[in-house]
Amino acid sequence: MNTPQQRPFAFYGRVSTEDNQDPESSRGWQLTRAHALIQPHGGHIAAEFFDVGQSRSLPWQRRTQASLLLAALRNPSRGFSAVVVGEPHRAFYGNQFGLTVPLFTHYGVELWVPEIGGPIDPDNEAHELVMSVFGGMSKGERNRIKLRVRTAMAAQTLLEGRYLGGRPPYGYTLRDLGPHPNPAKAADGKQLRGLTPDKQTAPIVQRIFTEFLAGNGIFTIAEGLTADHHPCPSAHDRARNRHRSGIAWSKSAVRVILTNPRYTGRQVWNKQRTDEVLLDVDDVAMGHTGVLRWNPTNKWIISKEITHEPLIDDTTFEQAQALLQRRGRGTGGQHVKHRTRNPYIFRGRIHCAACDRRMQGQYNHGAAYYRCRFPQEYALANQIEHPRNVYLREDTLTDTLDTWLASAFTPHHIEKTITAITDAQPAEHPTALTTAAEAIIAECDAKLERYRATLDAGADPTVVTAWITQTQAERTRAEADLHAQTHTTPKRMSRTEITSLVQALGDIVTVLRDADPADKAEVYRQLGLRLTYYPETETVRTEIDLNAHRGVLVRVRGGT
Repeated sequence: MNTPQQRPFAFYGRVSTEDNQDPESSRGWQLTRAHALIQPHGGHIAAEFFDVGQSRSLPWQRRTQASLLLAALRNPSRGFSAVVVGEPHRAFYGNQFGLTVPLFTHYGVELWVPEIGGPIDPDNEAHELVMSVFGGMSKGERNRIKLRVRTAMAAQTLLEGRYLGGRPPYGYTLRDLGPHPNPAKAADGKQLRGLTPDKQTAPIVQRIFTEFLAGNGIFTIAEGLTADHHPCPSAHDRARNRHRSGIAWSKSAVRVILTNPRYTGRQVWNKQRTDEVLLDVDDVAMGHTGVLRWNPTNKWIISKEITHEPLIDDTTFEQAQALLQRRGRGTGGQHVKHRTRNPYIFRGRIHCAACDRRMQGQYNHGAAYYRCRFPQEYALANQIEHPRNVYLREDTLTDTLDTWLASAFTPHHIEKTITAITDAQPAEHPTALTTAAEAIIAECDAKLERYRATLDAGADPTVVTAWITQTQAERTRAEADLHAQTHTTPKRMSRTEITSLVQALGDIVTVLRDADPADKAEVYRQLGLRLTYYPETETVRTEIDLNAHRGVLVRVRGGT
């Protein structure tokens, strides 16, 4: 007797973060719902697409697994004829259903949802209404969670003075205060943490306030600390400040310390916020991205009581703020964005080779220059050889740079450019940390299999569950370490990928000569352009970052 042929389905699911829910458990129950829906109709799961750590607010095109699923729809040999979603709340957010389902309709692939009881009919108004409601509920649920979390954190800061995470301010370090007040976290061995003075850096903070109130300026204080060989904040904590040089004290570092109320012994939260802005204003369907911005001081949440040992008293802090305001240099902790009157094509892209700092734009006699001034700004106390002022005129660089870019992407040189970019990529070698993390993950997977087999054999569920929880936590930490390693190490791109990028860039560089300065600056940003000026030879090293590095030395007229 012939058995009926089963219909192949692709399964899609998503879990937001591993901290809130175990990905394996979430995948399990979503798969269970999907199986329950399609099995009575002779369906089976032939392919799985499951996003872990992807926010529901991200459109499908920006989710890792969802984007792969959309790409598979275009393939006639995809291996499935329909897609089943285990939970619409986790799959669709806001208006994402209306932006995604037309792709399924176009490629003739059905979308099955448990709440519909089968495939969605794109011409059925009731189906569209139901899915729109689920998208709205998903968005509302996320907004409610955000509101609850922010309200809870504000209350914990204001009333309890609880340390809510983040790096400790310069002058403090962290210490354990006892078991975490959340019973679940306490059961996992997590501790409540708080600030305690750091023996090495706390006296530096007190010195800064004392000297400032004695009449010394911020620049003088920074110079004195550098001359006395006291490590600046970024040098003291290199693990969290790898993006900074850490070679000396800057005026901004001193000012941040002078405006931080945490040194009075009170906890502070909400100094910054994350705004969701459109990723592309010309394509709303691409969704939003988070942008970190500073809040004004009246939005800060400051604890009512002293929660950790103060380094200065309230009177000293208030006097420092008043003095900053009188000098016209203090912003009260609020970062003010200054408008640029003149356009700079290479703004933020030119670095000084002598100190590796970005050169600042400056107009002289109607012409744009880039200047590196030393040591007035960063007070390096003559620890490195550097001219007092380094100047580079903008128009001496643009023509040469545009000519090089245009020639590199012409049809006669395009293959040579692609080959050079491909060969210039760093070789991928797994680090010791990556190898260790992979070994831990494999060991944890083996343990979990043994524990589940032990549980099936009739062992005490309480004991085995504790083993599983501990192993899953260990695996999560190893995955986080592996994720950090793989995302900080550049990956080699294939020649096909580089060719696609270069072909797209070819149309851009041909219009550079006649482009508006603002448009030209945007082109350079998209190219990942970095310029390094060598004042001693008056040359500029030009690099384009396409996940590889292509450099050339060009001769320019500079000035020292």
